Amino acid sequence: MEKVKVGVMGARRGSTFINSSLEDPCVELVAICDFNKALLDDCKAHADQRGLGNVAFYDSFDEFIQHDMDAVILANYANEHVPYAIRVMDSGRHVMTECLTCATMKEAVELIECVERTGKIYAYAENYCFTPIRWEMRQRYRRGDIGELMYAEGEYVHDCSSIWPSITYGIRNHWRNLMPSTFYCTHSIGPILYMTGLRPVQVTGFETPNMPFMRELGTASGTLGMEIITLENGAMFKSLHFNMKHTTHVSNYQLNGTLGAMKDLGDKLDVYVEEPGKNGGGKGESYLPEHVIEEGKASGHGGGDFYTTHYFIRSILGDEVARERSIDVYSAVEMCIPGTLGFVSITEGNKPIKLPNLRNKAERDP
Repeated sequence: MEKVKVGVMGARRGSTFINSSLEDPCVELVAICDFNKALLDDCKAHADQRGLGNVAFYDSFDEFIQHDMDAVILANYANEHVPYAIRVMDSGRHVMTECLTCATMKEAVELIECVERTGKIYAYAENYCFTPIRWEMRQRYRRGDIGELMYAEGEYVHDCSSIWPSITYGIRNHWRNLMPSTFYCTHSIGPILYMTGLRPVQVTGFETPNMPFMRELGTASGTLGMEIITLENGAMFKSLHFNMKHTTHVSNYQLNGTLGAMKDLGDKLDVYVEEPGKNGGGKGESYLPEHVIEEGKASGHGGGDFYTTHYFIRSILGDEVARERSIDVYSAVEMCIPGTLGFVSITEGNKPIKLPNLRNKAERDP
């Protein structure tokens, strides 16, 4: 069986990929890179324990990029993905990046044009798109079960205050401390766009003040970010994300259409569907969909960690189904830029901001 030689930039995530690579007959993990030598040593010990003695370890990206490999998974700092992704693709390798896609509009254009210039596979590892429930919502929406979308909600509410010192490594100017409130938005925006295939065309951003429970840990921006997004068909979409106190870790996704609605309840999918032309009296059901691929059951983030990598690797190998299911560069950028320009909206008094169609070359230069 043909194998793809894969390198990972980011030892914390690299440790996770050691386990998954052992389960995938199409992957050969060959190298891991991280500037944090302590994390790199831990990753090396883990690799040795799992019998992966042929994996090379680097604390220099310049040396890492010289290694013999076909593809790179970028799990470095979330605001530094584009410069490294461009170097990877320009070196002749395929790339998958962890969240986020890009840090600025300029980077969004540069990333798209690098993919077009090199012809390399780019995939975005937005794992929240791929749980069985959200995949089922995608299938049923695209089949027309609930008609045309009118309203959607995507919420990724995660109070990280208890782990903040650990995930920022005690570094005051860590990207997490400096990110705008709307920056880390694709866990809430991504699944809705992936389900519907609709492009966002306008955004209005909002944020809470920088609350003491996060400000005292080093954060510089608002504690909770929200985007009100208009989609290309006129539907309204509320995206809410990040640090807020709550009763449980919340990831809420719902679609409300002209013929019904769907809502991800975590442990089941709620669906209501009416017959065309008959208002009211529709049928409701609740169920838990099965995984599309059995191996996804054991993976993190509800299976999302498995599917993103599985589809990326098989896209490289020419699998057309995998390429259709993987998140390409255009969709990845569209999941990200509502947060980028949502923060511009906040700084301009919550002014609505038009979102350019970066699939159209004429809209990229501005």
